[in-house]
Amino acid sequence: MDLPRVHKVIAVQRFTEFDFGVPWVMGFFHQDWMYDGPTAADVVAKHLTGASGEVALTVRRDARTLAVNLPSETLEVLWTAGAQYMPGFVRTTGAEWTRTVVGLCDTRLSAHRNVRPLTGVDTEDGWSQRDAVVAEIERAEFLTAEVRDALAECARRCTPDLALRLLLRCVLSAPERALSQDQYDRLEVIGSALHYGEFVVDTVRFLVSDD
Repeated sequence: MDLPRVHKVIAVQRFTEFDFGVPWVMGFFHQDWMYDGPTAADVVAKHLTGASGEVALTVRRDARTLAVNLPSETLEVLWTAGAQYMPGFVRTTGAEWTRTVVGLCDTRLSAHRNVRPLTGVDTEDGWSQRDAVVAEIERAEFLTAEVRDALAECARRCTPDLALRLLLRCVLSAPERALSQDQYDRLEVIGSALHYGEFVVDTVRFLVSDD
């Protein structure tokens, strides 16, 4: 007798298991970031030089989306909250800095002309998850109201996908932060719906409290 065939369901995921796009760039600005370059632009350029084409494309996509859809003041709030040791916006604006990141990506991509465009789940914007993302932003009460408002604006005017990744980065950079198990579980569910790799939402798992 022939046994029924078992079809294994393979989850479709993005090109990387790790963080990507503008939140990945924000992660460069740790306490010792100046050892990587004399200016913020030099640091970004250094990391992009050694990155894959897909990495540069996702950074460019995020940065263009932010620059086109959000005012400069909101961009400054997001960069400051997401990049823990980001240089202050004194000689530049949020809009100018975000456009600088786009330009650095263009330079990186122009040096490798055979980079294939993003396709499939790597272009997922997450609009089906918008309400869920906004709800998690509002529940992150350890972030200031200004940061939560900027993230919610990003979810509505940019993409929920970008807003969720920025939320995770802001959570990591917040001076005082903690997540309940329920909060983390909901973030995992949204991340799965957005086809994130194993180590995207997982970066905040250590913040789950035992209470």
